[in-house]
Amino acid sequence: MAKYEKVVHGDFDDIINKLHDAVMKGSMSASYEDSSNFSNGDFQCAVRIYERYSAMGSNRVSLSITLVGGRGEYYLSAITSGGSQGIVFKLNTYGEESFLETIRDVVDSL
Repeated sequence: MAKYEKVVHGDFDDIINKLHDAVMKGSMSASYEDSSNFSNGDFQCAVRIYERYSAMGSNRVSLSITLVGGRGEYYLSAITSGGSQGIVFKLNTYGEESFLETIRDVVDSL
């Protein structure tokens, strides 16, 4: 598992769209699996789930993105899972970390 969290600023819809585009353009095998949205007044929350194939692990890796907050300030949590090998211990988490890298530049620019 790899995780990246950060407070970001900007327009909620613009941020979530930039993240989506970065994931989908970051890998030929990336797929958009599902989403959930909630809002109440100024509060907004979006959850996005993606998958892609990891050649290093010969398996699929998932990426969960959660964006939550309001009034131009949002908390972003991105967590990957499923890209490791090993029965008892997690080995070769490169696929998870690589998937997370697809959004790092976008997040750092916010």
